[in-house]
Amino acid sequence: MTPRLKTSLWVQAQVRLCDIRFQGVAVARRGDPDAGGVLLKLLRPQGQCLLLRRIAAENGDQAWMIVGGTDEIDEDQATAYVERELKWDRDLWLLEIEDYDGRYELEGPVTA
Repeated sequence: MTPRLKTSLWVQAQVRLCDIRFQGVAVARRGDPDAGGVLLKLLRPQGQCLLLRRIAAENGDQAWMIVGGTDEIDEDQATAYVERELKWDRDLWLLEIEDYDGRYELEGPVTA
């Protein structure tokens, strides 16, 4: 099992990486600094976005799961999904990343 960074440190690293790559990034919601869950909202062209949740894979490594739909969804659907999740998980972090050209690199596999 791979040791995990505190969520706040992981978020800071993502913000820094986006800054280096000249990608817009916003921490739209702060959750638990030690072990909060993470939702990534990758903003795409024409008001679409890809919503991903950080999960632990079977081997304990970090992976990503597409949530809110099977692929890209519109902004209203993403907002509704995030609001529903926040009712159940008050420790959740939300990062919004401008990824109009698909350059953002996830550091783990995407699972179904």
